[in-house]
Amino acid sequence: MTTTYLALLPGWLSPENLITNMGAWAVLGIMLIIFAECGILLGFFLPGDTLLFVSGLFIASGAININLGLFIALVSLAAFVGNMVGYWIGYKIGPPVFNRPNAKLLKREYIEKSAAFFEKYGKITIVLARFVPVVRTVATVMAGASKMNAKIYTLYSAIGGVLWIASVTIAGYFLGQIGFIRENLDLIVIAAVVIVICASAFPAVAHWVVRRREKRAAAEGGAPVPPVVEQPATD
Repeated sequence: MTTTYLALLPGWLSPENLITNMGAWAVLGIMLIIFAECGILLGFFLPGDTLLFVSGLFIASGAININLGLFIALVSLAAFVGNMVGYWIGYKIGPPVFNRPNAKLLKREYIEKSAAFFEKYGKITIVLARFVPVVRTVATVMAGASKMNAKIYTLYSAIGGVLWIASVTIAGYFLGQIGFIRENLDLIVIAAVVIVICASAFPAVAHWVVRRREKRAAAEGGAPVPPVVEQPATD
């Protein structure tokens, strides 16, 4: 198999190397990596997307001997548990960290803005964040620190996890068998990430645009209206 490495990753982090080195423990290792990326801030650098894609490719080729559906179920469970751990880490540790006096970087206002954001866009954010590297690691902790409703978070975390794991793994299972895609995996993943980031950022950008228009309209509405000068009637 000649899958190319993602250019931004060192060799030891390449999905192909990781899976090959884990041998018979590959599925468990993949579950632990996905768990860490979804739930522990230090796991933000792990290659979740490419790992899932290459896993699908390995399952298709028989290099990983497991049923595709079972693999998706197990790894989705790991992603869900990871997100719940990240949420409760943020829930318990976030407020004390952001409430420190004279904080220059981790200010309370950031939590307040985050809470307002999750209140309005939390559901779609939790789902889409799954598809964006780094964001999926940070968003779950910020959701907890912002005290997002736990029931809503749990539901949409599960939905997002299954959609992410299933779509990327199945894509690897079927598309990875196509030579062009297999040989250009790094470029395709980068392009996919850019597309997902743009899609994820759209609600926030749209909100910003709407707010700008509302402020502009309010400013114009509050401006003094010039008096109307009546023109003399003409015969």
